[in-house]
Amino acid sequence: MKRSAGLLLYRVSAEGLEVLLGHMGGPFFARRDQGAWTVPKGEYEEGEAAWDAARREFQEELGLPPPEGAGAVPLGEVRQSGGKLVTVWAVAADLDPATVVPGTFRMEWPPRSGREQEFPELDRVAWFPLDRAREVIVTAQAAFLDRLAEHSA
Repeated sequence: MKRSAGLLLYRVSAEGLEVLLGHMGGPFFARRDQGAWTVPKGEYEEGEAAWDAARREFQEELGLPPPEGAGAVPLGEVRQSGGKLVTVWAVAADLDPATVVPGTFRMEWPPRSGREQEFPELDRVAWFPLDRAREVIVTAQAAFLDRLAEHSA
């Protein structure tokens, strides 16, 4: 079973509680908004602690050091539709999306063309109020938003 771990940054603004999400890069999500935004996360292997993987993947996906984890709120796990088990922590922090330098991945594109292209892991990041975040986040990950809202109430 594949496992991923990530950090969900949150802040309180004039709009209320906001979360930082990343829009998945690559050609499959280029024209999608709903269901194309995710908690910055990545896969890890058995034997690596999920917390360590979440911090490593934050750095790889956003190109920035992860915020200090003091006060990190464990939001538990969800199983996504493809079967992947995702573990997330919420961390209070502010981050300017313009400072993000995303990691990249390579894939054959177009399919069966024999050509490999490089794409950003996340092609953009943005802050969302919780209601708007629920509209665009990967369906299973909406549970993390609900858990954060419960914790912050």
